[in-house]
Amino acid sequence: MSKSSQIILSLISIACLIAFLFYAQSNFDAYTVRILNLIAINAILAVSLNLIYGFTGMFSLGHAGFMAIGAYVCAILLLSPEQKQMMWILQPMFGPLQNLQVPFFFAVVLGGICAAILGLVIAIPVLRLGGDYLGIATLGFAEIIRVVITNATPITNGSLGIKGIPQYANLWWNYGWLAFTVAFIVLLLKSNTGNALCAIRDDEIAAKTMGVNTFFYRTLSFTIGAFFAGVGGALTAALISTIDPKMFNFLLTFNILMIVVAGGLGSITGSIIGSVIITVMLEWLRIVEQPIDFGFIHIPGIPGLRMVIFSILLMGIILFWRSGLLGTREFSWNGIYRFFKKNSEARSGDRS
Repeated sequence: MSKSSQIILSLISIACLIAFLFYAQSNFDAYTVRILNLIAINAILAVSLNLIYGFTGMFSLGHAGFMAIGAYVCAILLLSPEQKQMMWILQPMFGPLQNLQVPFFFAVVLGGICAAILGLVIAIPVLRLGGDYLGIATLGFAEIIRVVITNATPITNGSLGIKGIPQYANLWWNYGWLAFTVAFIVLLLKSNTGNALCAIRDDEIAAKTMGVNTFFYRTLSFTIGAFFAGVGGALTAALISTIDPKMFNFLLTFNILMIVVAGGLGSITGSIIGSVIITVMLEWLRIVEQPIDFGFIHIPGIPGLRMVIFSILLMGIILFWRSGLLGTREFSWNGIYRFFKKNSEARSGDRS
């Protein structure tokens, strides 16, 4: 397939997506629109975690902590001085933040930058570890962040959380940030930096032997992943309008990790497809947590049962389908063209 044909097909696909978003914004109910927004945010988080885990080979469990930083920074910067004065009832808000208010775009960017700075601070001591030790260390730092947020009452309002956050994160903002995230990470992976990251993932010792500064590239990958996790947290805060420290526990990181593993480690396309499937199924499976009455038999609702089901599914994927839905493969027009051409030739051969 020629380059011009691929460009035309890509432009048509983008136009169809934009038309779909216009239609969804005007015709879908609020619940369906909320799910579409969650798909975009989860895709941002999954792609950023895939950069760290799937493409660089660092097993990180700290995404929830970076999301919390992005969410709280964005929420504090979006609230008006009057809202802050009414909401901070346990202790007055820290002076300089009381009257600070910025537009939504800058609040999201600053949330991502703060998460990236914290990711850099964490990366310097932690990335000297590897394997399971790295996962345990990042999980510990995520819990430390959550505890600090709970106790930093003059800044975060403590365990009461923040309510009444302006809901600016609509379909356009969320899918716009998703497009930027995917474009940035794809361009990064196609550069020499991406080659270095994949070399570290495949064999870190060999990469060091070839002169690759593995610590620098691992730190860079971790910091970039933390930035986009902060962006995802900021968009989450501006979507649901209420946040508190309990939201950002290990279960949140587990959900994102489940998307990455199900879609395929080392596949951006897999992360996006996994986000669609997992997000929709998480919503559909809420029915198993509700009481079910068949007339002759009554089944009481079991809170948390949907996560048990998803845990079993994740274990099954890890044990029997380790490559996930797409493995390391990516979407391409050439790949689709070759697939249909191969099927067409096979059918022609059968007829003959």
